[in-house]
Amino acid sequence: MSFLTPPRPGISPWHPAAMAATWFGSGLLPIAPGTWGSLAALPFAWALALFGGWPLLLAASLGCFLVGWWAAAVYVRRTGADDPSEVVIDEVAGQWLVLAAVPLDPVLYLAGFLLFRLLDITKPWPARWADRNIHGGLGVMLDDMLAAAYGAAALAVLALWKSLP
Repeated sequence: MSFLTPPRPGISPWHPAAMAATWFGSGLLPIAPGTWGSLAALPFAWALALFGGWPLLLAASLGCFLVGWWAAAVYVRRTGADDPSEVVIDEVAGQWLVLAAVPLDPVLYLAGFLLFRLLDITKPWPARWADRNIHGGLGVMLDDMLAAAYGAAALAVLALWKSLP
């Protein structure tokens, strides 16, 4: 018996779009798949920032957004689900965008994780508007990136405050 959520009919879990969309299956973990996707993004974010700093992390976030747009579009089209909860590549791209705003620091990364989850769940404007009005692969990805922009700004302010004497 598997502890993973069964995949939806219409796409194999081994299809490249499904692998990307579910961030290698992390979105199939039970209960709060978005949180699992954000958690799964953290070690990659740390490695990207370690080797290339914020520019690499920002570029990776934008690249992940583009790949996610494609993967989510394929996943949505094949499964017929509008915004399936197991698609978590949007959380990965958003989490990376938030963390690109700060230096490598475990406290700031934890704050960025918590802040992004809060913003992804509450969806401040215009993220809520995008979530309700833009559909398909772009709709899956865009609301998280908009919420992440707020998170990046807030986290940058927190990092600045933390660095003050």
